Amino acid sequence: MPSATAIASSSPVKGTKGMVCASQPLAARIGLDILKQGGSVVDAAIATNAALGLMEPTSCGVGGDLFALGWDNSEGKLWAYNGSGRSPKGLALDELRELLTMIDDEAIPLHSALGVSVPGAVEGWQVIHDRFGRLAMGELLASTIHHARKGFQVTPVIARHWQKTQERYARAPGFARTYLPDGRAPQAGETFHNPDLAATYERIANDGSEAFYAGPIGRTITDSVQEAGGHLTGDDLADHRGEWVEPLSVSYRGHELWELGPNSQGLAALQMVSLMEGFDLASLGSQTAAAMHLMVEAKKLAYADLARHCADPEFASLPVGALLRDEYIEERRKLIDIGHASSLPAPGQFALGAGDTVYLTTADSEGNVVSWIQSNYTGFGTGLVPEGCGFSLQNRGALFSLDPDHPNCYAPGKRPFHTIIPAMVTRDGLPVFAFGVMGGDFQPQGHLQVLTNILDFGMDVQRAGDAPRWQHVGSQRPIHSLSRVERPEKDEFGELWLEPGFHDDEYKKLESLGHQVRWHDGKGGEYGGYQGLWIDHLDDPKRRVYCGGTESRKDGCAMGY
Repeated sequence: MPSATAIASSSPVKGTKGMVCASQPLAARIGLDILKQGGSVVDAAIATNAALGLMEPTSCGVGGDLFALGWDNSEGKLWAYNGSGRSPKGLALDELRELLTMIDDEAIPLHSALGVSVPGAVEGWQVIHDRFGRLAMGELLASTIHHARKGFQVTPVIARHWQKTQERYARAPGFARTYLPDGRAPQAGETFHNPDLAATYERIANDGSEAFYAGPIGRTITDSVQEAGGHLTGDDLADHRGEWVEPLSVSYRGHELWELGPNSQGLAALQMVSLMEGFDLASLGSQTAAAMHLMVEAKKLAYADLARHCADPEFASLPVGALLRDEYIEERRKLIDIGHASSLPAPGQFALGAGDTVYLTTADSEGNVVSWIQSNYTGFGTGLVPEGCGFSLQNRGALFSLDPDHPNCYAPGKRPFHTIIPAMVTRDGLPVFAFGVMGGDFQPQGHLQVLTNILDFGMDVQRAGDAPRWQHVGSQRPIHSLSRVERPEKDEFGELWLEPGFHDDEYKKLESLGHQVRWHDGKGGEYGGYQGLWIDHLDDPKRRVYCGGTESRKDGCAMGY
């Protein structure tokens, strides 16, 4: 195997009793403290997620959705939860189109109350906690409530994103009062307070998710949305339920990669990995044009299928099994030309029978592991902050298509296409790696790169995330505003962005293969944000070791004990 050349920003963090990896250090410490207090792996995940809602509001919060994938070591099996919310039940497609015509828009605007779908995170906390939690919800939220009132120091990367987006959200109802103290975004190192969020968390701690969906918080949410022109109602909130689901998997290099299926884009990651199973990437070498070329070509094929076949499975018959079948993957793999870049392909034919996010992973002393992802969608979401609540509402509804022939077309009470995907890798029936890569529709590309860095190129859990990344942009996506290929019509190949760190010779080789290549520094978060937790000897408590890696492009932190 070629030697791995990625330079690690730090060594992997190791622990034998527990681990928390998150994108903000204080949030990771809060989660680790919960483990030390005897909390379960889910308790730690909820506490960390709640802290990130305060400390990284540019990406997440209780106004958004969540997905989780976990390993229950006592039962010896995986579990998965889809905590995404639905569109307003009382707003029909024709009515939505009329409203968009009135504001002279052809798509659901990103920063409009029309893009607010039911926030699923708090219900997800409650349901997963009811099954796996040990400590009371009040104990999980106590530290974050304290920091919301007394303040915490804003970290540098979060501060940079906050400042970049302040003009975009400044006019959103309630935003400035909560998120622009003294009329501006806080700078790195400054203390930020959010007493309104503390009050929201206290209500959730005392009364559970009922306070959020049917109590005073819920009434404030619906009043705020309707005053801003949206159609979310009290019934929409009260009727919300997430769903326990069966994760999907494919084999790769003697391991199994597990992802959540539609309405999330985990399907694309699974297809890309399956396509790569037929190539010897290790022989091509890490960070080489030859290896990148094959992965980019696989991405084009997988995203073509994703764009056509990803939606809420309750509203569409989706050919998920056919898309992952070995025979179908083999036929699609034949379309990859090892000597030249392809134009953007069409979806495959067979008989039917885009972001800002936080990812975290936790593990406990009993061998339980959680892969957890939560998001507002873009930045602060809509930027609409319900009065006195201290959080912004998501804009996931903007991910609906308005094409009635597309399975992701808007409909009342429907879950939109989702970009956020937690992942887990098992070997011989036991988990060895929990990971995620934040960043809109970059996420499947990030999953492929991190996984191949470890399984093909021999990198450890930290180097796998630190290695420079590529992103191919221009493929179709299953949403209305971006349903056309994001490229000039004359460009049939999309564009391949390279993060600084690749060798100039590889850039030139990619060009010679026909790729439209450019350097892109990624300071806008285009290459995502990674956390990863590698597990050695899960089945032997005496030898079990957790190895944590975190994202050098963010304020990330891995903590173990």
